[in-house]
Amino acid sequence: MAQCLAFMLLFLISSLISTVGLPVKPPAELLQLGDVGGGGLLSVDASDLHEASRDFGGVARADPPAAVFQPRAAGDVAALLRAAHGSARGFRVSARGHGHSISGQSQAPGGVVVDMSHGPGAAARAEAPTRALPAYSAALGGHYVDVWGGDLWIDVLNWTLSHGGLAPRSWTDYLYLSVGGTLSNAGISGQAFHHGPQISNVYELDVVTGKGEVVTCSETENPELFFGALGGLGQFGIITRARIALERAPQRVRWIRALYSNFTEFTADQERLISLGAGVRRFDYVEGFVVAAEGLINNWRSSFFSPQNPVKLSSLKHHTGVLYCLEVTKNYDDDTAASVDQDVDALLGDLNFLPGTVFTTDLPYVDFLDRVHKAELKLRAKGMWEVPHPWLNLFVPASRIADFDRGVFRGILGGRTASAGGPILIYPMNKHKWDPRSSVVTPDEEVFYLVAFLRSALPGAPESLSTEALARQNQLILDFCAEAGIGAKQYLPNHKGQDDWIEHFGAARWERFARLKAEYDPRAILATGQGIFPPPGSPAVVSDL
Repeated sequence: MAQCLAFMLLFLISSLISTVGLPVKPPAELLQLGDVGGGGLLSVDASDLHEASRDFGGVARADPPAAVFQPRAAGDVAALLRAAHGSARGFRVSARGHGHSISGQSQAPGGVVVDMSHGPGAAARAEAPTRALPAYSAALGGHYVDVWGGDLWIDVLNWTLSHGGLAPRSWTDYLYLSVGGTLSNAGISGQAFHHGPQISNVYELDVVTGKGEVVTCSETENPELFFGALGGLGQFGIITRARIALERAPQRVRWIRALYSNFTEFTADQERLISLGAGVRRFDYVEGFVVAAEGLINNWRSSFFSPQNPVKLSSLKHHTGVLYCLEVTKNYDDDTAASVDQDVDALLGDLNFLPGTVFTTDLPYVDFLDRVHKAELKLRAKGMWEVPHPWLNLFVPASRIADFDRGVFRGILGGRTASAGGPILIYPMNKHKWDPRSSVVTPDEEVFYLVAFLRSALPGAPESLSTEALARQNQLILDFCAEAGIGAKQYLPNHKGQDDWIEHFGAARWERFARLKAEYDPRAILATGQGIFPPPGSPAVVSDL
């Protein structure tokens, strides 16, 4: 019986698309795809369907997709979307990179998940000559590289470093994310104050729209789709190619952390550091996080201890409750190593951190960029990685960040950040480094902060750190921001209904967003897991909480 079903599905789909695994009964729309062509692989294997229904957040549940599609090229994606767009009822199609969405955004219950981890990038890992080499453009004024939308940033980095010593300019803290995934959101890290987010460092895209059209777009060619897709949450198309801006990669990094007990001094120093213009001494990366004084000696990362910089925490013995850690880096090469001490000392000399709480380490540039993956490997070994991650990411205007500190860090959390369930990041960015034509929503101020609650619900943890408890705390934080008029906006947003999405965008931006949706995905078949537009067919993704 399984063989008969497999043969029927294979015949009805196409002789050019392979079907693998033990098939389940697909919806009628999928059976009527006809000849979509190409070299993609359509899988109905139960394990593939189960994997495609999961994400890193682990807090959203949905019925599995009817199939998982593994494209080998943009034409395969286009053929699938043409079939979906032209089918009688339409069916959901969602792109999935490395599965790191946190609220079911890449799920497509009853539809098709496009597994972008396959494709030219995957082939290039085995056959390096098939991957595009970095190139120089006089018109663009710099180097660039063309990459598949499903490529991981770590693979892009390794490729460009090995071909010219180049690297992308802007990063996320974690490199095992797909290019298309981060460009559909923004892509931020401690370099964003200087270079802007990743969406400010891409020259060109190939986007397959919800109508199955492959559209090349840039600032000058099809600009509405280009800027709409950047930060567009996958609503207008699937990014299959991105032209990424490159720069010469430094060889080494001086990584520095310093502690503060005074929040006003902490944020003033952060904002001063991101205001330093080109041509003057400045750090290359500025972030920060919230810590707790209790247990700090035992919990402080050992990588920041060195014989040249002994730990001096005696100055903290009178501090309790919340502390704030400034985290900065200075890039350098072997031929500039002699001046890095002078540059760092000059920059640190103007800051107001607690005496005796500066910790430094030097390491290769790649090791710094890949630092979170090293932590991931340790957590995986302890069974602490594939657990629910009820994360909350907010953009908070600088004018209200002190109110946020009082209301959340010292209020809702009660200063108990040591038991918050995971890191709490806080760092500022400059709005003028973000192109207002993109779809990303940020506060209406020149300086705004990312505040990221990156908590994990670990097995055996207290009830206060359960998935449900952390989700309730997230809601308390959102309610506080709304009631206090903080003006915060969600990053990697997750809203409950279209009215909430309209409020998130604001009337003018929503009108543009909805217009682009109607133009490029008129049947609303793409990225239905975001919950922005009513999807075709089966029920929407819901939360377990």
